[in-house]
Amino acid sequence: MKARATGGFTSESWDELPYGEIEGAPRISRVSAIESFRGDIEGRGTQELLVYYDDENSGSYVGMERIDGRVGGRSGSFVLRHSGTFADGEVDGVWSVLDGSGAGELSGLTGDGRIVHHDRTGLASYALIYEVGSEATHAA
Repeated sequence: MKARATGGFTSESWDELPYGEIEGAPRISRVSAIESFRGDIEGRGTQELLVYYDDENSGSYVGMERIDGRVGGRSGSFVLRHSGTFADGEVDGVWSVLDGSGAGELSGLTGDGRIVHHDRTGLASYALIYEVGSEATHAA
């Protein structure tokens, strides 16, 4: 049975370094970041992103994030695939739980969701529609 997880997150760290710089070409950066989640997902996420800048205020990104914590009262970890766009301090991204990445009570976790982050207001929120596989359901 599918469930919906919602809440917010804050960035603990953001370490951005140039990646494959070529003079006269658009900028690409590699980001290592740590996030704290609250709400229906509680825990800590560590992520690696590749960020492409159309200009200084807009672009797109892709990446992976491992979250260690709790989802809907179950503890464990899982990996999200990220992709999204940003412009003028607003981030709009989508998530997908990677098949087979769930561990602990989150074994068999599947799902897709969305993140929205507004730099100007400091609000960062998520929504994840998820399901935990039958092994985790029976183990709980």
